[in-house]
Amino acid sequence: MSRPAMLGLALLGAAAGAGGMWLADRVAPGDLTGADRVRIERVVRDYVLAHPEILPEAMEKLQQREAAKAVASRRGAIEQPYESAWIGNPDADVTLVEFYDYNCGYCRASLPTIERLVREDPKLRVVFRELPVLAPSSRTAARAALAAAKQGKFKAFHDALYARGQVSDATIADAARAAGVNVAAIPDDADDAIRQNLTVAEALGINGTPSWVIGDQVLTGALPIDRLKDAIAKARAR
Repeated sequence: MSRPAMLGLALLGAAAGAGGMWLADRVAPGDLTGADRVRIERVVRDYVLAHPEILPEAMEKLQQREAAKAVASRRGAIEQPYESAWIGNPDADVTLVEFYDYNCGYCRASLPTIERLVREDPKLRVVFRELPVLAPSSRTAARAALAAAKQGKFKAFHDALYARGQVSDATIADAARAAGVNVAAIPDDADDAIRQNLTVAEALGINGTPSWVIGDQVLTGALPIDRLKDAIAKARAR
């Protein structure tokens, strides 16, 4: 079967549900005659042309499926926190991972949501992963956060820096003083940790902050608490 037809079957399967996906996953090029291929390609083409509204939904489902595979193959690198860069229950049944940047206003706005999730869900753990992509000062702040995590003071520094607004050398130093962090003691593996976060984010298709990994789901944006609770419930059910 031609590549467009296979993609069409996958798109139709993603939009139509398990039955269509079953067909898209199991039809091999050698299973069909030339007439069969032509007929299926015509059906796929006609259906997509008649119902173009299915394409965004189908593409989203395909992306979610690919993201789930990427998460499964990298779960340790995603969910294992760097030292103390986490809050919640150490024996949680669900881990929510936030990829964040200290220059991200939406990340700052998500802080109360994260606090509320942990407060209301005693079985949840939240892991924070630095994704310094917005400005050069983002990397400086991320390295300082890793120093704080190594010293067991991540959350205090995290909150203090966000509370100080725009990231600069001065606000980083002030937040470090408030949290009792020695930012001169940058861990030897800080750059490796940041590089790994960037690599994992790229593999997951993450290109903005905040982004979230919950179970096998990858979500992006400053999401309302109900949306995150729904994702947590789905991860817990699985």
